[in-house]
Amino acid sequence: MRLYLINPVNPLALSEVRQGWFKRFRIWKPLGLLTVATLTPADWQITVFDENQGIRDYAAMPRPDLVGITAFTSQASRAYELARQFRAMGVRVVMGGIHASMRPQEAMKHVDCVVAGEAESVWAQVLADARRGDLKSLYEAEPVGLEAVPPARHDLLPRGYAFGAIQTTRGCPLNCSFCSVTVFNGARYRNRPISNVIEEMRSIREKYVLVVDDNLIGTSAAHIVRAKELFRAMIQAELHKRWIAQVTINMGGDEELLSLAAKAGCIGVFIGFESPTVEGLAEVGKKYNIVNGRDMRTSVQRIQRHGILVAGSFIIGLDSDECGIGRRIADAASGYGVDILTTLFLTPLPGTRVWDKMQTEGRISTNAFPQDWQYYTLTFPVADYKQLSREQIVREMDCSNRRFYSPGRIGRRLWASFWRGRHPVVSLVSNLSYRRSLRANHRAYYQFTLAQEQDRHRVAMH
Repeated sequence: MRLYLINPVNPLALSEVRQGWFKRFRIWKPLGLLTVATLTPADWQITVFDENQGIRDYAAMPRPDLVGITAFTSQASRAYELARQFRAMGVRVVMGGIHASMRPQEAMKHVDCVVAGEAESVWAQVLADARRGDLKSLYEAEPVGLEAVPPARHDLLPRGYAFGAIQTTRGCPLNCSFCSVTVFNGARYRNRPISNVIEEMRSIREKYVLVVDDNLIGTSAAHIVRAKELFRAMIQAELHKRWIAQVTINMGGDEELLSLAAKAGCIGVFIGFESPTVEGLAEVGKKYNIVNGRDMRTSVQRIQRHGILVAGSFIIGLDSDECGIGRRIADAASGYGVDILTTLFLTPLPGTRVWDKMQTEGRISTNAFPQDWQYYTLTFPVADYKQLSREQIVREMDCSNRRFYSPGRIGRRLWASFWRGRHPVVSLVSNLSYRRSLRANHRAYYQFTLAQEQDRHRVAMH
């Protein structure tokens, strides 16, 4: 039996697939597919395709018996296109991942079978039913204990990635309004056995690794204890890996945790600051950031003193955001002292409270689905924002990026990274990559606006 597992490219990124050296730092391995591959019996011949590494001529390849496709929301339109191609060849298609899990009825219109939730609990049944030609249209998976998650098949992808990938925990208790992780993985913080993590880390070819956990260190005292145990095991194993991870700002409050993380190979962390205002934090449900009078700049500096870069993320387009929010975000990020800034448009992703609210209020303006899912990358203004028009919010985004990534500010950050030994090469590549994107962003916004106007005109004509 032949199985193809495919990670579809976002249609808007097709022109970027062949872009130069910087591309390696903007694509991540499809870890979910590699885990599913491990769960697949040995008599299945498995091939994994990551379309971010290039589009294949599937029709010219050996015909598979089954195709499995994963997709974030922004990949859904390409996923459905792939499903049409394979089904036209008489091949059955299974779709999983977060978009299909949040929109199973939509996905079932395009594929033979949907796996909703974490695939580990149902994948064996899916394959058994496929053998018999008796696939169900929907398999509803249950969250699993992470001792049941085997090491992923990292050998199934070619070289060429800047980062390997690994997962050590699932679940998030914060349940932010813009995020569907708690709906998909649950609020309970689940840990993989540390020995399993070490075993898989050894199998990763790349020196640099992305830890894909939504929050590696967690939020409670027990979570922190577990993170320290993991870091001690990594140090003892002498893995010689350098890694980055998503964490919360509470990391800056524990010197022992920071010291262990640095010794274990941590070179950077991604922190969601979300908003520079108290009103914004309350709106997204992230008051956790400022509990007990936490000082952001002090917390960031403590992390950086251990040689760890800090990337900060903010959201623009909250109901409380007014004109000038772009400048406020850039200045807040500079004031906190972060090394890298990612500013994202508030995007109503299926499964989130933001989706429910905006859908009820009729504010989801980019809604010609499934084609318009391609714009749900968090980098396009796909909704009607309460206090900012589309033109205004694009200007605010441009202001945020240009202000933070001005040559002078980049120079000061790079000097600080060099002077303090905080991975200046990584900082240089990251800052130049973001600055290089500014012109491309302008073109993308123009094309997006033009496409939306053309769609409205077609609707009006009919």
